Amino acid sequence: MQTAEVVIIGGGIVGSSIAYHLIAAGCRDVLIIERESALGKGSTGKSMGGVRAQFSTPASIQMSLYSIPFYAEFEERLGFPCDYRPQGYLFCATNEKQMAYLRTNFGQQVKMGLKNVRLVEGQEIASMFPQLRSDDIVGGSFCSTDGFVDPYSAMNGFMMWSTDHGATLWKNTSVTAISRDAKGIAFVETTRGSVATRKVVNCAGAWAAEVAALAGIDLPVEPLRRMLVPSEPFDQFPHTAPMIIDMSNGFHFRPEARGFLLAWNDPEETSGYKTDFDPGFVEKILTRAADRVPCFADLPVNPKRAWAGLYEMTPDHHPILGESADVPGLFFANGFSGHGVMHAPATGKILSDLILTGKTDLIDASLLSLSRFAENRLIHETAVL
Repeated sequence: MQTAEVVIIGGGIVGSSIAYHLIAAGCRDVLIIERESALGKGSTGKSMGGVRAQFSTPASIQMSLYSIPFYAEFEERLGFPCDYRPQGYLFCATNEKQMAYLRTNFGQQVKMGLKNVRLVEGQEIASMFPQLRSDDIVGGSFCSTDGFVDPYSAMNGFMMWSTDHGATLWKNTSVTAISRDAKGIAFVETTRGSVATRKVVNCAGAWAAEVAALAGIDLPVEPLRRMLVPSEPFDQFPHTAPMIIDMSNGFHFRPEARGFLLAWNDPEETSGYKTDFDPGFVEKILTRAADRVPCFADLPVNPKRAWAGLYEMTPDHHPILGESADVPGLFFANGFSGHGVMHAPATGKILSDLILTGKTDLIDASLLSLSRFAENRLIHETAVL
């Protein structure tokens, strides 16, 4: 019978970060179970890779204040690259209501200790990026330490460091049952046999509810398709640009390789395990792209290179973190609602603290417990892209 002090279900960036933080804190017996033949086949490898601290709630901001400096020092700490590029995030407001919203968020961000965020005038945005149609941009907010990482590299870095330092990784392995006894979690049944353990972490991404159900828990996490469209090489917009967000409709884009990566949250999208790219999306997003960036009317795009991934949505767009009140030893790291890559370092630290000591000082973890839904104390994150 195999035994492990902690079993992590899911080897994406969140599971990899938790493994790293557990082992770095002295926990030596960690088993990561990944159902795919390679890591990153779930949401991690399909992420846009944005990292930002420009959020609206203290919990989200606090997680970014740990995660972004971690990414900045990633290679120094782990010896592997994550390709952190601090090119910033620029939110462009097109009316006074949006500007008031950014001002409120700015106040919260500064109060929490974010140093590099500032409000900008519409005229400054126009002079920074004359290629933007800026006749309706009244202002915005910009943070220079926001930017992008390569999610695949970061995930691999976490996992390779972890396995180099004693973690065990099982690929091509599915969890088929989670068994309990009077004390809580007792066994995990897998396609490679049983594992005796008292601590299990659900890091199954968009499939988190299915894993939770194995332990008799109803987890409010739903998959939602998000599609990304990369362009072919294009040099009529600066590649030093930040992630630029058009708040009038949610269209956003950033430099990627020699082209650009375009994203937009289609309000008509419905939840479900849809991972096929819809070719009709190209026209929808290019219409919005050309409207805000007129030179993008000539942006060359090959729909065959576009892709779809899954967000794991919770009702309030905040993750579910921490131990189950009903099943001792079952821990959740789920429902990141599109922020899993950017908040993976903080999640690793928080879960490692909770698993090993029962408490964490990084955030008030009780705010993100599963029980908030039954107790109707949701904390809505409105700065969701």
